Amino acid sequence: MSSLDHFDIFVDSGTGNIDLLLHEIRHALLRLSKGRQGAVIDLKSLPLGPGEEERLLLLLGKGEVHAELMTLGVTEIEETQIPGVWVTTHRNNAGEEMAKYIEITRVPDILHSQRQDMLRGIQRLNDQLGIDGGFGDGR
Repeated sequence: MSSLDHFDIFVDSGTGNIDLLLHEIRHALLRLSKGRQGAVIDLKSLPLGPGEEERLLLLLGKGEVHAELMTLGVTEIEETQIPGVWVTTHRNNAGEEMAKYIEITRVPDILHSQRQDMLRGIQRLNDQLGIDGGFGDGR
């Protein structure tokens, strides 16, 4: 029996990037709260060690908003427990994770209605109502 048997020893084989990322998120959130631009962190481009992404996401927690978009695959957008901090995950048709981002923003851009989409929606309503044209935007 060794004298070390009485101690719990924890060896963290991670890169130490979790604290750095939390500081980066904090600074971006401070900028955003002052009306300046937020930030996007590409998790797939970072040299994270085994389990670090999962630990980071666990620390950020889950917030109140969860959205799914069905495009070329499923895109999930989740608010974290920190308002203004979002996790966006893009998957292909086979369900494989293709990209994952932490977005520091009021609302992720992908959730904003695009002008062209709104114009198609107006046209769809016009068709349902039997209205010819009628965009009302001077075009």
